[in-house]
Amino acid sequence: MKSDGVKVCFFPKLTMLMLLGSSLMVGGLAGCSSQQKSTQSLDMKRSTTSAKASVATPERLSYAALDRLRHRVTYDGRYIPIAYPNGDVPASMGVCTDTVIRSYRKLGVDLQRLVHEDMSRNFSSYPNLSKWGLSGPDTNIDHRRVHNLKAFFTRRGARVPVTSRAEDYRPGDIVTWSLGGDQEHIGIVVNRKSSADPARHLIVHNIGEGERIEDVLFEMPITGHFRFFPGSRGSRQYASAR
Repeated sequence: MKSDGVKVCFFPKLTMLMLLGSSLMVGGLAGCSSQQKSTQSLDMKRSTTSAKASVATPERLSYAALDRLRHRVTYDGRYIPIAYPNGDVPASMGVCTDTVIRSYRKLGVDLQRLVHEDMSRNFSSYPNLSKWGLSGPDTNIDHRRVHNLKAFFTRRGARVPVTSRAEDYRPGDIVTWSLGGDQEHIGIVVNRKSSADPARHLIVHNIGEGERIEDVLFEMPITGHFRFFPGSRGSRQYASAR
């Protein structure tokens, strides 16, 4: 029988205890101690596993992006006021940046908050296209713009070289592309390979038809390549953009 996740030992009836003697009683108590220690060890192992699961890693970001494929999303880039922090537009709508934002959110990383904190302190370091007409940060939209995410990742030291070698783009990497003019696109490299080139990974993105996994790494001019994993062992800590 269990109580609050810890095994409890029940002693035999009083008459049996009197016959068995004190040595058996001691043995019974030792059994309880052993069971409790075993349960505590299991709890500690589960706690450690849980802690590891809360860390952003390339593998977890790749799987979070693949999980986006289960969602039906209509491409819709309207400006919509949202909550802060952890705000989001309706789940049924989104653009390319929302694929990235929602994937990181599954790992406990709130790009809305991180971008806003950094922009609030360093607004002049971020692009401010004339069509935006901004005089300061806007928590509703700043993190949903590719230009701003590129600036944020770069400022956090997450930029890596842009190359023409497929093997340089790993699962969990963030890639941005030019669509012409000042229009840019963003997606996530995932742990699925191209059938045309086994060295090339596929991309999860939303370029107008909802969440898709496609072989488009080199289909558009690449403008940015990033690896951003807050809290990963051996990397800088980006839990807060301070």
